Amino acid sequence: MEAKAYLRNARISPRKVSIVLDLIRNKPVDLALAALDLTPKAASPIVSKLVKSAAANAENNHNMDKDNLYVAECFVTPGPIMKRIMPRDHGRAYRILKRTSHITVVLKEKE
Repeated sequence: MEAKAYLRNARISPRKVSIVLDLIRNKPVDLALAALDLTPKAASPIVSKLVKSAAANAENNHNMDKDNLYVAECFVTPGPIMKRIMPRDHGRAYRILKRTSHITVVLKEKE
């Protein structure tokens, strides 16, 4: 049995999120949350909230034991990109890409 949690259209670059997700992959939930609390990255609070949501889904919806959960899968995919324009000298315009992310966390129970 597995419990999932998704976050769609998070306003953070997928590249930044993937660094944080690599820290918690295949770790028990309590160790993953501890690592996220001590990591000074912009994506840490977002991923921490998502792991807590997946743990709550496991406990309430699937009757899984909270102490035996671990992060089985976690990945990020790019979401829609907002395109903005920055005025530059001589009438030019540079494009700014504001990237978004779709983040998925899957928790499973240890056998």
